[in-house]
Amino acid sequence: MNISELQNQYSQLKNKRQNWESHWQEIADFVLPRKADVNIDRTEGDKRTNRIFDGTALHASELLSSSLHGMLTNAATPWFSMRFKDENLAMDEESREWLEASTRTMYIALNRSNFQQEVHELYVDLVVFGTACMMIEEDEEKLIRFSTRHIKEIYIAENDKGFVDTIHRSFKMSARSAVNRFGDAAGKRILAIAKDNPYDEVDIHHCVKPNDQFNPYKMDNKSMAFVSIYYDHEDGHIISISGFEEFPFVIPRWLKSSAESWGRSPSMIALPDVKMLNKMAETTIKAAQKMVDPPLLVPDDSFVLPVRTQPGGLNYYRSGSRDRIEPLNIGANTPVGINLEQQRRGAIRQAYYVDQFLMQQDVRMTATEVMQRNEEKMRLLAPVLGRLQSEMLQPLITRCFNILLRKKMLPVPPESLQGQTIDIEYVSPLARSQRTGEVQAILRSLEIIAPLGQSMPVMDYIDSDKLVQHITDVLGVPKKVLRSDQEVAQIRAEKAQAAQEQAEIQQAQQLAQAGGQAAPLLKALNE
Repeated sequence: MNISELQNQYSQLKNKRQNWESHWQEIADFVLPRKADVNIDRTEGDKRTNRIFDGTALHASELLSSSLHGMLTNAATPWFSMRFKDENLAMDEESREWLEASTRTMYIALNRSNFQQEVHELYVDLVVFGTACMMIEEDEEKLIRFSTRHIKEIYIAENDKGFVDTIHRSFKMSARSAVNRFGDAAGKRILAIAKDNPYDEVDIHHCVKPNDQFNPYKMDNKSMAFVSIYYDHEDGHIISISGFEEFPFVIPRWLKSSAESWGRSPSMIALPDVKMLNKMAETTIKAAQKMVDPPLLVPDDSFVLPVRTQPGGLNYYRSGSRDRIEPLNIGANTPVGINLEQQRRGAIRQAYYVDQFLMQQDVRMTATEVMQRNEEKMRLLAPVLGRLQSEMLQPLITRCFNILLRKKMLPVPPESLQGQTIDIEYVSPLARSQRTGEVQAILRSLEIIAPLGQSMPVMDYIDSDKLVQHITDVLGVPKKVLRSDQEVAQIRAEKAQAAQEQAEIQQAQQLAQAGGQAAPLLKALNE
């Protein structure tokens, strides 16, 4: 691909994104000031909170992003597992052991990397901007390296299925770092800057897109499924060309219109209320200041000295005169303003699901009531969770699995697994909560059916083993506390043998007893 095609594609995507930039900038000004440099060049360390008079939106957005982090990708609890699509393989002990060992290896690799801090930034961008981007690269030291990219540097395009498969990045790095990374391939312009001013920043462009020359039978990096091109947009110099076997970016959208490529966020919904609340808070502060330190009425002909308004200040006026310094009553009514602000705060909290995540549970609530409240929370987040699973979690886990597989960090798979398909199952608290309705339906059914079982053989329809396995699976009971099928079969065989032996003993005792009772009768007959 020549440089002119790359530059033209970049320009098209840049023009397509223009309308979004002012929207993102305004949102960041009020909700995420540390990233409020979408279309404004800011100097490092400058103050970015000048327009904020109320921090409700800042705290609410952070609460939502932190809650998603804890409920979807919490490092302290398992949040995904892998299963075979073929159920027969799931029953094979060797295959199951390989799958469990591979899953453990993936968790270890993720926890040793920078995944947790970078994925939190991903949730923050998702909640604020509606679109987030994280790059997943191979790393020699930590196996996998993650980096969440600022929305200002990415330009995306979708394929015919609605998934992002093309990205152009425009980012800055010091000339010294560019030379360290790319060497002499960085180009004459960057090399000259690095020689004279090594810490000056230079613009680097990066394009990743489906490879038109993809050939699965070739092993070189230019024949992979996705082509990766770094280039200097300013002087038209291609720095490097390589490839990826999977799309190396995870780009989730919160909610998305079918006619748009970029996502829409809760912050976009809350923005009118956020702006209004900030304006009202500013007005209320001014009104309170005027009430505490009111403007003064001073006669224009009686006072020569300056008016002293500090505590203990003395102001002299002519004895017998009615001309005095008096406060000006401006008629400020701060309680009305405070009540209106509370209404806006409630609307902002609703947009960020604050009341759902901070749901207060009464100690008198039953377990069923708690499950019903959690189910209500999950219903509200169900559309978002579905998109996050398909656009974030699925490609993330797939990419990490393939990286570890290529680096030969996973256990050697048995021959029986060649060509088999592995499914990813999400077992995070949020995913489990969505399935609590299944447990409730089962429990309600058993409550109705159980009394009928006393007079009708309806319990024959219930497979108790599958029932227990399904309930423990939905509730996330650790597998290590459950017995295997072989152990259960052995226990049942031992119980059956013990019951049979007990029955034989009872039968022998009954025969002996009957024999003892019959002995006198036989004796009498013989006599």
